[in-house]
Amino acid sequence: MNYIPWKTLKTYGAMLLAWIVLVGWLSYLLYTRAQISRQNDEASVREWLDETRVFRKTLLEMIEDYITKLDNPDNENLVPLETKAEEIRAQLRSLTFPLQTLANQLPLFPDVERIEIRFPNNPEVNPITWETLDRKPQILQNTLRTLQYEPITGRAIIYCRYHLHAFNRTQRDEREQQLVFRIIGGVVIIGSLLALLAASSLLRRERNRELARLRAERALEHKENEVLNEKLRAEEAERTALEMKSQLFAGIGIMAGSYAHNIKNLLVRPNDLIHRCLEQDGLNSEQLSMMHEVRSTLGTVTERLQEILKTVRRDPTQTAMSPLDLNHLVNDMTKTWSQLCTEKWKLNLQTDLWSEPLIIDADLSHLQQALENLLFNARDATFEMRNHVRDEARNAEPALRKQALIDAAGWRGLVIIRTYREDSQVLLDIQDNGIGMTDEVRERCVETHFTTKRNNALYEGYNAGMGLGLSFVMAVLEHHGAKLEIYSTHLKGTTFRVRFL
Repeated sequence: MNYIPWKTLKTYGAMLLAWIVLVGWLSYLLYTRAQISRQNDEASVREWLDETRVFRKTLLEMIEDYITKLDNPDNENLVPLETKAEEIRAQLRSLTFPLQTLANQLPLFPDVERIEIRFPNNPEVNPITWETLDRKPQILQNTLRTLQYEPITGRAIIYCRYHLHAFNRTQRDEREQQLVFRIIGGVVIIGSLLALLAASSLLRRERNRELARLRAERALEHKENEVLNEKLRAEEAERTALEMKSQLFAGIGIMAGSYAHNIKNLLVRPNDLIHRCLEQDGLNSEQLSMMHEVRSTLGTVTERLQEILKTVRRDPTQTAMSPLDLNHLVNDMTKTWSQLCTEKWKLNLQTDLWSEPLIIDADLSHLQQALENLLFNARDATFEMRNHVRDEARNAEPALRKQALIDAAGWRGLVIIRTYREDSQVLLDIQDNGIGMTDEVRERCVETHFTTKRNNALYEGYNAGMGLGLSFVMAVLEHHGAKLEIYSTHLKGTTFRVRFL
């Protein structure tokens, strides 16, 4: 007698268990779908009872009127109770009339057999009932459902007995189709099991050969993957090293470019004074005063260069932080540049400082250069705005051109430096009435080497157009734990806001 091996029994037992689980899962899905279908049908019936209007009122409104009469039987202004009941019966007949007349033609409507309205708080009141005379055959009683619906809690209950669908013939056809499908499914299942039993032995032998081949292929693939992963790790390490080196070079380049940028800006005023002195025939008191100013300015340049040299000797990403008064720093910067703003740049430099000292931890050299870069950006924006105003005046109508040119000639830039406190944060605003920025320029203005001033004659002699100023500002503020916010509208000026967190 041949016994089935235990291993084979385990294999087919697992298959049978999986089959049972699958059938159970499908049965659960069918049951869930049936429940959802029934809930949808009940929701449709409730909506049909609530929303349908026949005599300008819904059934719910009529029931409310009836209950009102029950609660106030002595009120002569109300319609008699029996009249109200008859109106409800007429409403029920009107509701069900289309369903009776158009039977088997309204697939989305219920096939109603009976509607009964009871009043539990008034047991002496007879229920209001409607019932069809056309009873369905006994074969359809399995599709009969009863909906218990309480539209007015504790006062009225509606019992509606109906069939799930209106197409009885379709229901019979569907039941016949379901029976055929069950028979076919049973045949398919039995045939599938027999086919599985017959093919199992052949598949088992093929499976063993396939497993041996797959083991060999996986071993080879594993070796290839190890070689590839090692290569990828080496490439990733090399790329990381290159990125770090690139970032280091970029930081050094930004710092060095900013130093040159600031030094050349500081030399503008001495060069201008020297040029003016050389145009004079002899030295008078005024010229002597200017020469003294040259000497003072060059002294400032020397001090600034000394600070720059100290900064260069240490890591650019490292800052020498110390407490300082932001108001004092702004006053020093204003004192350095105010006369040049008034006489040469044709703009008014104003300050609006907080009434108390604003102490922050900062690197004096770095922060001073960053704020001066923001001031120079505001200056450049007023240059562009002045040029725009003049172009607009030249293109004005002939009758208005003369006055427009006069107004354009008198136009002056305005830069306001404001410090204040907001909760625990210290803020500094540099606001100008310059050309402003478009959305595209505002999004890219802090990128390294991005500029709108390159090769622009407006900035000749001002060392502008390198695209380093705002990128340097961002680097400095990041090391100070501060944020730069930019608010700008084209032709309406810009506000740079530094927020010390």
